[in-house]
Amino acid sequence: MATETTTGLSPVEAIALVGALGVGSQWLAWRLRMPAIVLMLVAGIIVGPVLGIFDPIRDIGPLTAPMISIAVAIILFEGGMTLNFHHLRDAAVGVRRLVFIGAPLGWLTSVLALHYGAGIGWESAAVFGGIMIVTGPTVIAPLLRTARLSRRPAALLQWEAIVNDPIGALAAVFAFSVVLVLNTEGATPMDAAIELILGIVVASVLGWLAGYGLSRAFKQALVPEYMKVPVLFTLLLATFAVSDAVLHESGLLAVTVMGVVIANANLPSYTELLRFKEHATVLLVSGVFILLAANLDFAALAKLDMRAVIFVLAVVFVARPVTVFVSLIGSKLPFKEQVLVAFTGPRGVVLIAVAGLFGERLQELGIPDADLIGPLAFVLVAVTVVIHGFTLAPFARLLGLTGASTPGVILIGGSRFTTGLAEALQKAEIPVLMTDPNFGHLRRARSAGIATFSGDILSEAAENRLEFINYATLVAATDNDAYNTLVATDLSPEYGRDNVFQIMREKSESARHQLPRTLGGQRFGPDQSYHDLEAMVEDGWTFRVTRLTEEFDFDAWRAEHADSILLGWWPDGGAIKLVRYDTEIKSGANVRLIALRPAEDRAGTQPPSDAKG
Repeated sequence: MATETTTGLSPVEAIALVGALGVGSQWLAWRLRMPAIVLMLVAGIIVGPVLGIFDPIRDIGPLTAPMISIAVAIILFEGGMTLNFHHLRDAAVGVRRLVFIGAPLGWLTSVLALHYGAGIGWESAAVFGGIMIVTGPTVIAPLLRTARLSRRPAALLQWEAIVNDPIGALAAVFAFSVVLVLNTEGATPMDAAIELILGIVVASVLGWLAGYGLSRAFKQALVPEYMKVPVLFTLLLATFAVSDAVLHESGLLAVTVMGVVIANANLPSYTELLRFKEHATVLLVSGVFILLAANLDFAALAKLDMRAVIFVLAVVFVARPVTVFVSLIGSKLPFKEQVLVAFTGPRGVVLIAVAGLFGERLQELGIPDADLIGPLAFVLVAVTVVIHGFTLAPFARLLGLTGASTPGVILIGGSRFTTGLAEALQKAEIPVLMTDPNFGHLRRARSAGIATFSGDILSEAAENRLEFINYATLVAATDNDAYNTLVATDLSPEYGRDNVFQIMREKSESARHQLPRTLGGQRFGPDQSYHDLEAMVEDGWTFRVTRLTEEFDFDAWRAEHADSILLGWWPDGGAIKLVRYDTEIKSGANVRLIALRPAEDRAGTQPPSDAKG
């Protein structure tokens, strides 16, 4: 039972609490390797209905609903900005089917689950069933980030979630319009149809014009660099507001279209815009989940009975699989991928926010069972978030649709040094990919059976062809210091700056030729440049992998091989951790080292625990 508070929090204190809980939950989830959405729901429920510390209606008041609406609009816009048609590739057929066939079929199966499972009337079921088309980009994005799915099923889930979200909202609008006509004297079905069609057209046109106009303005340098993000946000909010004024909830469609147009406009500053919006989305997703969970009404949940359980089970194990399997008939997608998509359908904040709105409107019309829509929506979101949050990654691994079990390494640059390093890592069962724009530089690697990619790692071809989820560490080691710095700087936000390295730059006496130290990745390996490392390998230095034990620990290894250069270490089954050569490791058993050893050390007596691979 909630603890009553007399004064509550001020709006500033409440917003600060929401931010702290949201971001704190995401950080804790990262540390514990748990689904962040689950922790956010738990945190919101604890500070809200359980302890009564935070009540959105009491502490924030009438700003709660507009804040959630704007946050959802920005989240969908950011999702639209990730939908680049060039990245869709072989998932295009599946996405089209999940949208054009899956959306109406999902509406139908959801209505049946609501009516026969939850036992609510046809009118409420028709409206709520339309909202249930959505699969929650606010949930899918964090899940994909942690599950490390293969490219095609990840694209299917991401595109379906983002595209179907505004479609679901519009389906609910259409169903509500029909219910309103049936319960209002003098209104005709034609009036509802005209209003809906007008709203969709206006939203689509507004979204396209906003995206196209903004793209043209950015390309023609009509907006200075420092104002691009403010202009983007202002236009986004204006597009959402104008479209919503024409037809309620059509603003979601407008901002999604706007995001897709910008994503496919080939803007030179697109990457910076997207990264900023990704950061904003992390904050917004956190805040919205905390707000909705804190606003939960236990009295409303108490109205549900065992039929709510039947409803959730019917949605998860019947409605969703039937919708996906029927939609993908003849798509030639592998059956394993169809199974993964069929049993992955988490719902998110859009479902709760829109369901609560239409639940209140249906109650005003006197529709029976309309008061159950809000509680059913929350239960469906909570259950699917928990189920898929904990099962998606292991289920995908069971189907063989995730990255390698051991995170690998990408080596940029084909040379004797990188080839020797790749061979040693590969023998130690660490996945390795070597890339170089020069096909000839990869000859040794190909002969050694190492996976290679001839081309620029930053190219669109690399993004489309390579399964980057198999790799967690990147080393830029070409003979071009500027290119190494460019690669490390560009890919650091993707891999995390702690996982992106480059070999030492050539020392230059002229300050004009020295690159800023703020650019690039962490320095990898010894205090030698590309040419020095090549010379060392030519002189007989070799790469060796050593397993540490309780008897033969790091100190014993260092005493035995004082002249060796330590490059990295990793626990069994874990990601490799590249280090500076003077880093000391205190780990004992179940840890392996990789080092560069001089020729005379290679000829010496090796300890019994020393092994390649």
